[in-house]
Amino acid sequence: MPWILLVAAGCLEVGWAVGLKYTEGFTRPLPSVLTAAAIVGSMALLAVAVRDIPIGTGYAVWVGIGTFGAVLLGILFFDEPATAARIFFLALLGVAVVGLRFTSGH
Repeated sequence: MPWILLVAAGCLEVGWAVGLKYTEGFTRPLPSVLTAAAIVGSMALLAVAVRDIPIGTGYAVWVGIGTFGAVLLGILFFDEPATAARIFFLALLGVAVVGLRFTSGH
């Protein structure tokens, strides 16, 4: 269960990271409220997950999911470059996140 919570926290991190783009410096109320809610939810789920998952592993996986998702959505929806190098390192990040999951001992 803690790993499910951690993945959910990571997905909310993707949401708030991308949501920041839509807040326009927190000047737009609805995107700002949704982004703030995603931040709070992400942190709360992370806090619960790391009760049972080592903090270093939990934090790295949380950030890794957030980074992976934000980069992927940037490529898909915001015309960010999808160079071979970016795709390679994105895949490497994915391997690292999965590797941390299976080597955490939990």
